[in-house]
Amino acid sequence: MSIKSIAAKLFAKKIHKKTQAWAANPIASQKAVFLELIKEAKQTQFGIDHHFNQIKTYEDFTKQVPVRDYEGLKSYVDRVVKGEENVLWKGKPLYFAKTSGTTSGAKYIPLTKESMPYHIEAARNAILLYIHETGNADFVDGKMIFLQGSPILEEKNEIQFGRLSGIVAHFVPKYLQKNRMPSLETNCIDDWETKVNAIVEETFDQNMAVISGIPSWVQMYFEKLQQKGGKPVGEIFKNFNLFIYGGVNYEPYRAKFENLIGRKVDSIELFPASEGFFAYQDSQKEKGMLLLLNAGIFYEFIKSDEFYSNPEGLGPRRYTIGEVELNVNYVLIISTNAGLWGYNIGDTIQFTSLKPYRIIVSGRIKHYISAFGEHVIGKEVECALQEAMEGTDIRVNEFTVAPQITPIDGLPYHEWFIEFENEPEDSLAFAEAIDEAMRKQNVYYDDLIAGKVLQQLVITKVAKNGFQDYMKSIGKLGGQNKIPRLSNDRKIVDLLNTK
Repeated sequence: MSIKSIAAKLFAKKIHKKTQAWAANPIASQKAVFLELIKEAKQTQFGIDHHFNQIKTYEDFTKQVPVRDYEGLKSYVDRVVKGEENVLWKGKPLYFAKTSGTTSGAKYIPLTKESMPYHIEAARNAILLYIHETGNADFVDGKMIFLQGSPILEEKNEIQFGRLSGIVAHFVPKYLQKNRMPSLETNCIDDWETKVNAIVEETFDQNMAVISGIPSWVQMYFEKLQQKGGKPVGEIFKNFNLFIYGGVNYEPYRAKFENLIGRKVDSIELFPASEGFFAYQDSQKEKGMLLLLNAGIFYEFIKSDEFYSNPEGLGPRRYTIGEVELNVNYVLIISTNAGLWGYNIGDTIQFTSLKPYRIIVSGRIKHYISAFGEHVIGKEVECALQEAMEGTDIRVNEFTVAPQITPIDGLPYHEWFIEFENEPEDSLAFAEAIDEAMRKQNVYYDDLIAGKVLQQLVITKVAKNGFQDYMKSIGKLGGQNKIPRLSNDRKIVDLLNTK
């Protein structure tokens, strides 16, 4: 056993003890975070506007601070982007994580000097708790790869901005720098396919022990490795035994990955987002991820089935950590030391354990597709279809979109199920027009197409009255019932009558 692995085990024991301390006192941990957030933000413009100096209790907070999404906070964020100080949080943020998926296009999520360390510590602690539980620390002597966005950042009004994964790349600890792959030069390549090809060349003969990334991106890397080596990834990298992932559900990929690797490997699930690092898998034996209750984030939870209710004009009830139940779908609401207040991130979660508090990500409060981390929303597919039909005689009665993760041939794709009134003369050209519009709508989708993780969308024609027949079959024909514009699975489309 190396000195490095011995040190890792000792450090892991220390982190486990600290984690146990706050996890065993969840309500106290969250109260401490709440009071600190209010105290630090009293003199910000948001704090003044919402009378933080009068907030003494959580009940005071709910009266002063409504639940908002990005659109609700956008007027404040815009001021920060323009360089104004002390708006949502004291001073200026260090970074903006640029993301997409709202009605206003790009989102700029602030990262402050107070919030940034928690992103780094959470990823580190997830690995350390794995070491503590399993006793496996040999991988610290091997190479580690984190498939991520370019670390090249832009700057505006003295604030740097870029993709979250690119920002985080600047914070890799010194003790991991020698183990880290790929090289900085390769990591800065913009074109994804070129980048993955370069990563394959750099890593092929290395002692790769840990591989991390969104499953769809990693799958592409594994396939290229297998093509180059002519054998499973597990034979190419004999010491590869830990896969770390986040962003999308791994289960649809698990069987494919085990086939590509040629054997099973341990995995650690993470729940990071631009808005905060919320949870990580702390045990190989227990279901769910440990919710981080002392990491500069105060959590509220709204039951999904109550989210759109508005009793007495007060909005749905907001629950704190001490009030949640097992196996109930909750919309996750956060207030953070990056200046997000009563913020709806759009994700839904369920608790798998209350001692300690562990969660799974159950979906989004709105319909979406994110089988590959693209976060496509209804407005985007509707606008793309409308743009493609402009100036044509094409007419559509109804449509829905679903991912095709495991096609018989070729790359995965988004499959558009369309019932036409007037069909296009050239279906392939129409699909190309929709695809082009989609790529303009959503930067993540564009990345996946450009990186050859997805192929161009495919149109499948639905028989006349096919959608009506489907709605009738499930007892929801007429009334206020609607076909979802998109789904993250194929439950709907598998029941459609196509031709």
